[in-house]
Amino acid sequence: MPKTEFEFEKLLLYQEARAFRCRIFKLSRLLPKSEFKLAGQMRDAGRSLTNCIAEGHGRYTFRDRVHFCRQSRGSLCELVDDINICSDEGYAKPEHLETLRDDAAKLLKRLNSYMKYLTVEGKKLAALNRRPQPTKTIRQLPITNY
Repeated sequence: MPKTEFEFEKLLLYQEARAFRCRIFKLSRLLPKSEFKLAGQMRDAGRSLTNCIAEGHGRYTFRDRVHFCRQSRGSLCELVDDINICSDEGYAKPEHLETLRDDAAKLLKRLNSYMKYLTVEGKKLAALNRRPQPTKTIRQLPITNY
């Protein structure tokens, strides 16, 4: 691991997504040469899975972070479908693919939990920013004889 560590790299979600992406890359290398499009698609979705977590973490608002987590969730679901294709076509051992599916389910659960956390924290922050403003009073003018 490099000396400099970025905050998103400390997230357990990111670490697990990264390990999952590495396993997807290994699976993509097992595919027959005729499935070069599927292999490329799997690598792209694997990259998107971790890229979106990292990019979202670098955004300013909780809302932006949740948006990028949704993108990551979409990539994860795409990878599950790619695993199903590999299963249907017999491109890897069924037990290996089942383990990948189980890990994808765990990752999906962690991703959903993180999005829920971000949503709650965002609402808390918004509530703090909506403090009631002091009521403006009309200054009484002195009564004078005109």
